[in-house]
Amino acid sequence: MGIPIAIVDAFTDEPFRGNPAAVCLLDRPAPEPWMQAVAAEMNLSETAFAVPTGSGFDLRWFTPTTEVVLCGHATLATAHTLWETGRLDHAHEAVFHTRRSGELVAVRASDAIELSLPSDPPFGADVPTELAHAIGAPIVAAFTCRQGWLFELASEEAVRALTPDLRVLASLREQGVIVTASARDTDFVSRFFVPSAGLDEDPVTGAAHCVLAPFWAERLGRLEVVGYQASARGGTVRARVDGNRVRLTGHAVTILRGELLVTPAPR
Repeated sequence: MGIPIAIVDAFTDEPFRGNPAAVCLLDRPAPEPWMQAVAAEMNLSETAFAVPTGSGFDLRWFTPTTEVVLCGHATLATAHTLWETGRLDHAHEAVFHTRRSGELVAVRASDAIELSLPSDPPFGADVPTELAHAIGAPIVAAFTCRQGWLFELASEEAVRALTPDLRVLASLREQGVIVTASARDTDFVSRFFVPSAGLDEDPVTGAAHCVLAPFWAERLGRLEVVGYQASARGGTVRARVDGNRVRLTGHAVTILRGELLVTPAPR
């Protein structure tokens, strides 16, 4: 018997927008090489692997080339899939246990999903000259965070038009680069580049908004902010800073359901 798998567009209520994630529902833990091979075969920004436990689900995420510490959109997609397939009752929250990001929780919020993720406030820093040149646009302010770098640019137009030198960014050893600026229709606009993890540009990034939410909340003097990630697919993320957590709200749309016929070898 095969293993259930789905493709879900996250942080959107429209098919073929937002950020697609594959969600693999396992009955028991699988070997890392098998999960990495599945993620490479799916060839999406992330593939999530969920295993039921007595108190929720163990959750891991892989890009086509590596495992990542935190992935918001694939977590949202996993919660959506668990509720939609009946593996989790709609009235129950989805509790995920992760290796390096602690416990993550998803709850239904009307027709959307709210995620509770760890906050990652940025700290001011001096940007290396080579990296500044690689961004290819004037940097108003530079910061470091667990995700890597956050650069504030002068305008929404500068963020949307940016074409950084991905070769230089790929040398950052799995650190990403977030660029952001204030925006007209939302509080801010952003993009996220992480070629060192196999993703030239991530379409809509929950983990990046764990940085962006506290950054813009402090700038704007309020706890709730709305951002638009201006990738080719694009997606809107609503965020609320709650102490050392960030609560992100978004929609999800299932695009495909099927099963993996190649299963992990028994341990």
